[in-house]
Amino acid sequence: MNDMLDLKGKTFLITGVANKKSLAYHVVEKLQQAGAHVIASVQNEEIKNKLTALLPQVTFFLCDVTKEKEIQDLATSIKNKNFKLDGFVHSIAFANFQDGIKPFHETNWNDFQSAAQISCFSLTQMSQALKDLFTAQASVVTISISNTKATAYGYLGPIKAMLESSISYLAKSFSTFSDVRFNAVGAGPLKTSASAGIPGYIDNYLYAEELTLRKKALTTTEVANSVLFLLSPLSSGINGTTLLVDAGMHCNTFDQKVVKTFVSANLSK
Repeated sequence: MNDMLDLKGKTFLITGVANKKSLAYHVVEKLQQAGAHVIASVQNEEIKNKLTALLPQVTFFLCDVTKEKEIQDLATSIKNKNFKLDGFVHSIAFANFQDGIKPFHETNWNDFQSAAQISCFSLTQMSQALKDLFTAQASVVTISISNTKATAYGYLGPIKAMLESSISYLAKSFSTFSDVRFNAVGAGPLKTSASAGIPGYIDNYLYAEELTLRKKALTTTEVANSVLFLLSPLSSGINGTTLLVDAGMHCNTFDQKVVKTFVSANLSK
């Protein structure tokens, strides 16, 4: 399978590696198993020190995407190391849910603006900074969410929709001077440290598991495998697209087991 992916010896930049539970961490492990060289950017020195021990073969760089200069410095540092990028995985998201999930019309502009820059626009900023470092047929992949429009994501849901829209525009824009591809993975609910910070997320995770066709939750490894596919030449015909990975949840809204459970609960009231 690794030979089919044709990733051996290629270099990929991964962002958002936080801990062993993070999707980005799983992507790094999968890439290494495929024989690829991985470099990664992390937000601060503390995270870098923790991950260096866990992933000694990864070259780490610091980059706080809220600071334009650090994005430019990241590109300069990669260039100075003589790395050319065969792919780039954007796995960064943040939203301030300190006060819980509010109705969307009550969204605070400062919170929305900050989350939009980190979770969405940073992809455009980083792609622009890195454009001269991409190889001719490099692949860029970002991480979005499933198409359920779950209100449990609060205002991060519309921001993820912005992110997916950006994919098409970046693909079109880059096509004027390169063959670099841009795609997203629309992942169903996952058991990660980041998702655990979303109020009420566990209830939605368990509900989503019941809606999967197999009655088994989507795993982080499965999503990481989909990312590898989009990074590989096997997906060369896919561009400007969101690949939905949710174990069939999207086509099972009226799962009879879930419907009967709901009806029984209401009849017993």
